[in-house]
Amino acid sequence: MNHKEFYDKVVAMRKAQKDYFKFRSSAYLQTSKRLEREIDDEIKRVEAVLAEEERKNQPSLFGDGFYTT
Repeated sequence: MNHKEFYDKVVAMRKAQKDYFKFRSSAYLQTSKRLEREIDDEIKRVEAVLAEEERKNQPSLFGDGFYTT
């Protein structure tokens, strides 16, 4: 998901949340929960990518990890 898609999905989620609290409709609740799950999944995906990048950029205490004699 790119930045614009994430933004659009958050906007849709907030609208569904507001509509749910305004109308107390189960359809809005289901939509809101679905969008919240999608946002949470995307956050987890990005956190995993960032953690992997951080891991790759960590200098190794022992050089390249191979010890040869």
